[in-house]
This record gives sequence, C-alpha cells and structure tokens, in this order.
Amino acid sequence: MYTAAALLYPDALATSFTLPMEILQAASQTARVHDRNNPGVRFLLAAPTGETLRLGSGITLQPDITYEEMPPLDLLLLPAIWRNPRPTLKAFRPWLQRLRELNTRDTRICSVGTASCLLAEAGLLTGRPATTHWNYFDTFARHYPGVQLKKKHLITQSDNIYCVGSVNSIADLMVHIVEEWFGSRVARSVENQFSPEIRQSFRGAAYQNEPQSSHHDEVVLEAQLWLQENLSGSISIAALADHLGLSNRTLNRRFRSATGLSPLAYLQRLRMAEARDLLRHSNLSVSEISWQVGLNDTSYFSKLFREQAGMSPLKYRGAVRGKLFAPKGK
Repeated sequence: MYTAAALLYPDALATSFTLPMEILQAASQTARVHDRNNPGVRFLLAAPTGETLRLGSGITLQPDITYEEMPPLDLLLLPAIWRNPRPTLKAFRPWLQRLRELNTRDTRICSVGTASCLLAEAGLLTGRPATTHWNYFDTFARHYPGVQLKKKHLITQSDNIYCVGSVNSIADLMVHIVEEWFGSRVARSVENQFSPEIRQSFRGAAYQNEPQSSHHDEVVLEAQLWLQENLSGSISIAALADHLGLSNRTLNRRFRSATGLSPLAYLQRLRMAEARDLLRHSNLSVSEISWQVGLNDTSYFSKLFREQAGMSPLKYRGAVRGKLFAPKGK
C-alpha cells in the first residue's frame, strides 16, 4: 500500500491537499476494479499535535497523526500557504529538522505555492531548481538566493523533491504520480474525471534537472530517442534491435529492466500521448491522427486509444474542448 501524508498548519489552503487526496483515492479505487491485488493508497493528515486544527478558512480538521508519528512515506505534501507565508515559517521552525529527516530517497516531497519556502528554510532546495507562487517570486529570490528559481515553469522536479506553483497545477503532478504508481490506463481514467479540459501534462509543465528517463542504460536511452524520432513511421522493433546491434531478446530484456515496459508498450504510450495532443490542438480527423502516429489501421488505433484513455478519440476530443468559447459572430 502507498502511504501519503499532508502537513497541516493554520494557514494551509484545504484545496491543495483535498484535491490530491481525492485524485489518489479515485486512482486506488479504479486500479482495484481492474485488479484486486493492486495496492491502495492511505492518505494521512499530520499536525504538530493531535488536537483539532482550525484552518484560516474556517474549516476544522481532526489530524490522523502528529508530525513526530509519521511513518515511512511514499508522498509528503506541503499545502499552499494563504497570503504571507512568514507567520507559518516562523511557527514551523521547530519542525524543520523533522522535515529534513523525512527527506529520504523513497519519499517524494511536494510543496504547493509558497510552501516551497518551508523546503528552502530547511535547506532542501539549496542548489536545486524550484518554483513558488508567482506573486512571491521576487521575495523568494531575495530570501533564498541559493535556490534556482524557475519563473517560467509551473512545476519543478529535482530528484525526489517537487515544487508546484499553484493549486491549479497540483492535479497535473498527481496524475503523473498516479501513472507511475498505477499505470497509464488508471491515470487516463482519473484525468478524465478531474477536468481533462484544463489539465496540462506533467512533461509539458515541469522543469526537471534530470533526463526524461530515471534509468542509466545508455542503450535503452538511445532506443527511446529512436522511437520518439521515428514515431510517425512504420516502426519495427526488429529494425530497432538491428539499429542498436542487439538481438530482439536482449533488447526486450534490457528495455523492460530499465523502464518496466517492453519496447512495443513504450512505443504505444508515445503514440497515444501524441494522439491526445493532436486531438486537443488540431482539427485532424481520427484517421489522419492515426496515420500521424504511425498506425495505418484506424480501428486498431481507436482500440488502443480507448484502452489507455478510457474513451474513444472523438469523445476525448469533445471532453478536452468542452469549455472552449466560440468566436464572436460565429
């Protein structure tokens, strides 16, 4: 089971942790519909004490655990701080060491908005890329000159530490984490439930200080790049193996070991990601999009798309364009 927790403080914005809670719970439930053996998600609310906490918004919450009682975590969320973060930073100072202790390789830490200041105060962002709420850019840069502030990015990633600029972008990161935990099929299903028309992909929004792949197999990296560059063509995995000077069996073994996927499964993910972008941003027909992503059989393309997105290409296009305003006079 995956364990996630949100740190609570009086000026926390509830939406910055309730939305992730709901996305992760939806993903857990969806995954178990397909496979009862899929791990679930336990989401905990942590506060300095076990007493009821009243947020500045008037919402009253009962913490599950205290900061000191937090178990090993897969995800630690630092909610956005309403308005001036300095009072929260001052109150949180006794817990900075505990935050440092929670920073392990196995725990993803995500700050929302000006909660990135907590990470900076703990020294966890020194020399790392980070972002914060746009209204606090100048102040953040002045207080934390050792942090590589990325003003043009809504999300930053440095190893296990993520910063999200606003509540609106937290869904993008959560869908990305859902995909890594439960796979693309569950991620697309959850994405379609939580406003797909306004969602931006993690890759499109994020600044990462590492290659797109977290593994270090240079041959597999070359294979991934080759697949991306030849996406619109008629790709043969045998031709890829020949290009790399490997047997099909060796290529499949190394690719699966590095990425957790076969070369063909990885290729189909690339194709469906490109297809979603084309459905969002172009007026190409389904058959034309199928051809653009290297699939000449439109029926097969539609079948693959439905498996990964949870709906047909045309229904997906209608969902992601459902809130576009028609030009005046038309």
